[in-house]
Amino acid sequence: MQVCAAPPFAIDHALSYDARWRSHDLLRLRSLPVSDNEPAWVRDAFERTPYAVVRRALAAEDFVAIGVRGVGRSQRYGAWARSADVVSTVSPEALTSCRPLATRSALPAFTALAALRDDATGALSPFVWGPTGSTGFELATQRPTVTESSDLDLLIRTLEAPLARNDASELLAYLQALAQRVGIRLDAQLETPAGGVALAEWAAGKPRVLARHARGPHLTADPWAAMNYGGEP
Repeated sequence: MQVCAAPPFAIDHALSYDARWRSHDLLRLRSLPVSDNEPAWVRDAFERTPYAVVRRALAAEDFVAIGVRGVGRSQRYGAWARSADVVSTVSPEALTSCRPLATRSALPAFTALAALRDDATGALSPFVWGPTGSTGFELATQRPTVTESSDLDLLIRTLEAPLARNDASELLAYLQALAQRVGIRLDAQLETPAGGVALAEWAAGKPRVLARHARGPHLTADPWAAMNYGGEP
């Protein structure tokens, strides 16, 4: 996030996350608390599209850490919403069955997403996965967000079992081949017990990889051995 609001609670109370929502879920909100350092674009963006994405940060009870997005990449704002203001939730994997407006389905990100969804025997098919970023946001809200140059961001859930390095390499090669064919950049993140880990990093065979967790980023040799983190990463 480019800018982050001051938490609307004492920082030493930011000790948990609500299990009802997971990182990258999209929330429809009744209202968004106003913060002192709020950029001018935030109110307009939220009034047009009252959605926010769950971000990796701890919160006090009755709050959830969120991110608001505006028009461009520079318009990202981290904040907290009240749990009582959440109207509905949609997960990335629920968006794989959603379709963009017919007039926008030929955009490269949507073309690549459709190819992945329709490939029943491809390397991604055994996993629970879904789009995030601008693609997921547009599918959830039907608000035009994706452009010709948009990346396709994916979340791949691997919480239940480790992903072997050679399997990660095969999955990465499959996704990169599709991205090259369509002419876009594709960025895949693994959801692990230690937090979010870039598929490309894990496939590269690095001794330690960066895992992004609600308690903060950290390096780990085995994202599936970090069960001591507990709860939603």
